[in-house]
Amino acid sequence: MNKKVKFVDWGLLDYQEAWDHQELILNETVAIKTSNRNSGKEEETPNFLIFCEHPHVYTLGKSGHPEYLLLDEEGLKEKNAVYYKINRGGDITYHGPGQLVGYPILDLDNFFTDIHLYLRTLEEAVILTLNDFGIPAGRYPGFTGVWIDADNEKARKICAMGVRCSRWVTMHGFALNVNTDLDYFNNIIPCGIDDKDVTSMQRELGHELNLSEVKAVLREHIASQFQMALF
Repeated sequence: MNKKVKFVDWGLLDYQEAWDHQELILNETVAIKTSNRNSGKEEETPNFLIFCEHPHVYTLGKSGHPEYLLLDEEGLKEKNAVYYKINRGGDITYHGPGQLVGYPILDLDNFFTDIHLYLRTLEEAVILTLNDFGIPAGRYPGFTGVWIDADNEKARKICAMGVRCSRWVTMHGFALNVNTDLDYFNNIIPCGIDDKDVTSMQRELGHELNLSEVKAVLREHIASQFQMALF
């Protein structure tokens, strides 16, 4: 089991370009696994942890509801946003500047072959990161992602998650609202949940955060939770 994980920060990157890069890495990893199975070889499969931001974009998961996007083509242009139907789980969400997007592209055969545990482990890393910044967060029973005040009527989501897994190789991931412009969430029904608020670290703490500092803390918590050897 290869727990070495290459960390890459793509910075601000167009969503389609990032999606294409992910697909390429996933397909190359799946090809190694297929070759190993057919030939009896034991070539190591690579693992990646990728951080980035995206220009304004709305993405709809494969089981999502297009009607949860409340903008037409003209509205998208006015918001300087684009819209993609994509191949992850989950419904509609928003990505934009000031939001920390993470794409772990891992061969779960190197860690554990349990997609539910995978999601819970990612959630735990985010929860620990938020706690380090003084934001008490947790899970909302029945929903994926990370929430604040999940046990009362003030429940609000701070981190969305949606993944794809092929031959136990993951792609897509999570989106943590750090300094995110939350007005963009008013143009969708986020993840199909119309009675819960969306928040950010900036909103909760009352000041803008250094995104590089958040990245550094979250990177270490992910590495610890998965027992990764980052390089």
